[in-house]
Amino acid sequence: MPTYIYAITGADHPLRLDGLKGVGDPPSDLRTVRTGDLGAVVSDTPSDLRAKRRDLVAHQSVLERLMAEGAALPMRFGLVGPDDDQVLAALEQERESYTARLGELDGRLEYNLKVSRPEESLLREILSASGDVRRLSEFTRQNPGAQKEKMALGELVSQEIQVRQGTVGNEITSVLTAEAERVSAGEPTKAHFLNVSFLVKRDEAAAFSQAVYEEAERRGDDYEFTLNGPLPPYSFV
Repeated sequence: MPTYIYAITGADHPLRLDGLKGVGDPPSDLRTVRTGDLGAVVSDTPSDLRAKRRDLVAHQSVLERLMAEGAALPMRFGLVGPDDDQVLAALEQERESYTARLGELDGRLEYNLKVSRPEESLLREILSASGDVRRLSEFTRQNPGAQKEKMALGELVSQEIQVRQGTVGNEITSVLTAEAERVSAGEPTKAHFLNVSFLVKRDEAAAFSQAVYEEAERRGDDYEFTLNGPLPPYSFV
C-alpha cells in the first residue's frame, strides 16, 4: 500500500502523536520511519485519496503537533511514496539537505500577509496626482465617442495602478523584512496586491505581529492588512 508522508523531522524530535489520526476513511494510524539522523511521520493511504475536509484537517493537525514540539519540514497535502522502504531511501539520499533545512527552520514560524486596497480609493488618488489622467478623463467625458482616448486612458490608469501598488508593496515588505529572518513573495491574488510570507523566530512572533499592526495603522483605513499565522513554513521548505 502507498505511504502518505506528513513531515520530516530530526531523529531527536519527540514525535508525540497520541490522539491523532491520519488521512483516509476510516482514518489511518500514524507511524514513524527513521534513519540514524532523520524521521518521517507517515501512514497508509487509499489509492483514491482526495482533498476532502476531514483529510485536510487531519494533515494540518499532524503538522501543528509536530511543529509545536520541534523543527519539522511540512509536506504539502497529497505527497505519497510507493512504500516505507522508499521513504527511508529518500531520507538517506537527501540527508544533508533535509538536515540543513531543519536547522534553518528550528524555532521559526511562517506568517503570511495579504494587503488590499479598494479600487475607488486608488483611482481617486491617481486622478488627484496625475495631470495626464485628469485631462484624458475629462476629454472622454465630454467626447463619449472618443474610443482612442478611452483606450489610452485605460492603459494609463492600469500603468499607474501597477506602479503605485508595486511601490507600496515594496515599502511594506521592506519595513517588515527587518522583523523577519527570510521573506518569500507570492503571486498577488485577485483581491490583494500584496501576498508575502515571512519566516519569523518563535520568540519574536509578538514583535513581528506588532510591526504589522503599526504598519497597518500608518497606512490608514484605505488599506486592509490580513495576517495569517503561525503556519507550517511551506514557503521556506
